[in-house]
Amino acid sequence: MARRPHHHVYVIELHKDVLFEPKFRKCNPGYVEGKPCVYVGMTGLDPDVRFDKHKAGIQANTYVFKYGLRLLPDLYEGFNPMPYQEAAEREVEVGIDLRSAGFGVWQA
Repeated sequence: MARRPHHHVYVIELHKDVLFEPKFRKCNPGYVEGKPCVYVGMTGLDPDVRFDKHKAGIQANTYVFKYGLRLLPDLYEGFNPMPYQEAAEREVEVGIDLRSAGFGVWQA
């Protein structure tokens, strides 16, 4: 019996101070001033639970732990949940799309 799709792609808004991190800035040479900075990830958990874990320092991305503000469900809710492989591919696509739009993007 096939498992119910339960993976999610999620997007977290990061505080603009992340732009002072040299590694983040270097990975975003096409960043357009004034556009949001975000973290794009995927999880087998509910995105709200995963965000809380980041902020609590549990398996946390450093930028989300330090600069994470809120989830941006308008950027991901339409295609969740999905199977693992689809989520892995969609995570990359969302990051590319947002970076192409001038966002500052960090992905795991």
